[in-house]
Amino acid sequence: MPKANQLKRNQIVKIKNELYQVVNVASQTPSARGAATLYKVRFNHVQTRQKLDQTYKGDDVVEDADLMRMKVQFLYFDGENYVFMQNDDFSQHNMTEDQLTNQTQWLYEGMDDIDGLFLDGILFGINLPHTIVLEITETAPSMKGASATARTKSATLSTGAEVQVPEYLSTGEKIKINTEAGEYISRA
Repeated sequence: MPKANQLKRNQIVKIKNELYQVVNVASQTPSARGAATLYKVRFNHVQTRQKLDQTYKGDDVVEDADLMRMKVQFLYFDGENYVFMQNDDFSQHNMTEDQLTNQTQWLYEGMDDIDGLFLDGILFGINLPHTIVLEITETAPSMKGASATARTKSATLSTGAEVQVPEYLSTGEKIKINTEAGEYISRA
């Protein structure tokens, strides 16, 4: 069972026999001596998507959910559902945009190396790879002589997501993105 200070985004836990997914973890360190660090955690109910806010001390224990992790591949978006396929038996599973909570901007057709979170054979969540490579489809022209530490500009990626990139990058280049922070890392 994980402690509150070990909780990570997208982790699934049990609270009062209900499954919740961690959306955000914020730590607060009181200024008084000897005071314990508090962790404010926002959860979403796995099925109803209702929000739940809880505050824990660092050594409080949270019950881990009994679930299976299997590799899945993103196939396509049909207008309503995002369709994923299990890599081992090729069965397909649908998820809505609400279930994917801010992860749709990084999905592209054929994307694999995604961890599917299954409970009783039903896909209810995914964990994306920490870094992915995407192509810049639209950005302002690159500037000659721009250095790596220069200002940034907005760029639209092949998935439709927008990120800030250094001025020296141009349309058509492939870049590495941190999916958790939604930030540019480097050229690919």
